[in-house]
Amino acid sequence: MSNFQQKESATKKSQLYFKLFFKKYPAILFIIKWSLISSVLGVFIGSASAGFLVSLNWVTNFREEHLLIIALLPIAGLLIGLAYYYSGKDIEGGNNLIIDTIHHPKKTIPFKMAPYVYLGTIITHLFGGSAGREGTAIQMAGAIGEQFGKLFKLNKEDRITLLICSIAAGFGSVFGTPLAGAIFGLELFLIGRIRYNAIFPAFASAILADLVTNLWQVEHTHYAIDFVPKLSILPILYSVIAGCLFGLCAASFSKIIHFSTKLFKSRISYPPLRPFVGGIIVALAVLILGTTKYIGLGIPTIQQSFHEQLPAYDFAIKMMLTIITLSAGFKGGEVTPLFFIGATLGSALSLFIPLPTALLAGMGFVAVFAGATNTPLACILMAIELFGSECGVYVAIACVVSYLLSGEKGIYSSQRIEESKF
Repeated sequence: MSNFQQKESATKKSQLYFKLFFKKYPAILFIIKWSLISSVLGVFIGSASAGFLVSLNWVTNFREEHLLIIALLPIAGLLIGLAYYYSGKDIEGGNNLIIDTIHHPKKTIPFKMAPYVYLGTIITHLFGGSAGREGTAIQMAGAIGEQFGKLFKLNKEDRITLLICSIAAGFGSVFGTPLAGAIFGLELFLIGRIRYNAIFPAFASAILADLVTNLWQVEHTHYAIDFVPKLSILPILYSVIAGCLFGLCAASFSKIIHFSTKLFKSRISYPPLRPFVGGIIVALAVLILGTTKYIGLGIPTIQQSFHEQLPAYDFAIKMMLTIITLSAGFKGGEVTPLFFIGATLGSALSLFIPLPTALLAGMGFVAVFAGATNTPLACILMAIELFGSECGVYVAIACVVSYLLSGEKGIYSSQRIEESKF
């Protein structure tokens, strides 16, 4: 037998050995495969989140130093509307498009979703819209992940897992909460059921993306709950009451934003004019209120809510401006505004609910979000990552009660109900 034949025979034996080994231990092949894919996603999505957060911080500071720029919000809205109407109709669905693609993997997510939503969100924040950042992070991540799905020639099931990983990586890296990000990706698209075969890839992607974002030396906002009462019957009952109010707030936000979106569409037939009109309303509101605390992300006010009791109208004004901004067609996300709404509502509730102000603010921070997005487990983990484990029981009570009372329909209309909440 020649040397070539010997080498070919040895190669075939090696291939057969590896096939038999991985057939006997499929978990090892699964871990290796998704570790490699998650590493690639982590590098690209984590870097995208880092760049987005730096840009967002810069435009926010620029706006606060040049307040007259808010007068141009209607023009900014018109430009965003024109861009999406004439060349972005296939990506208008945003987060719902990604959820729909998970349900129907035959659909594809164009890569242009990433630059479009990035620029749209930066413009929205630069000129004074009230919006968040999670929607942008998820859409950028979904568009990036979809390209690797094509590159790796993944099948239908693996594409679904890849999109879940992308959501987890985008959410986890933009907020600095990788554990919550992983569960958010698993909970988001299906109410009442978690896709367990995507747990390892989701956690790996979220953790690696967050690590990459941190390697870029991008800082995340920190919050602190300085005192948590000892677990007893009365504080638990107070947490249930607070959870009920947070759930009603979440339900109100979801219902009003869907109604407002339909109203803009029915009253203004030409889509680019919707953000133009919405921009006029928001800019006039800022002028009348005489403050910019209710536009943009509102991080300073969220932090303030953990230290002092805020007036009850703060959450209502932020809710109104956010609903107008997003339902009119500006880009961004709902989650950070929901943090603002929940934290300020919780802070105000400390006037008559005898729990520490910081604890109520923290409970509201995640509980309103849990009710509006139908992702209670992710929100509980987020609270533990952001505030510490001491508040875990109280936060869990508020999140679960809010989730139950917020209704079946949240802010994401493409979510499917696999199991009823009751």
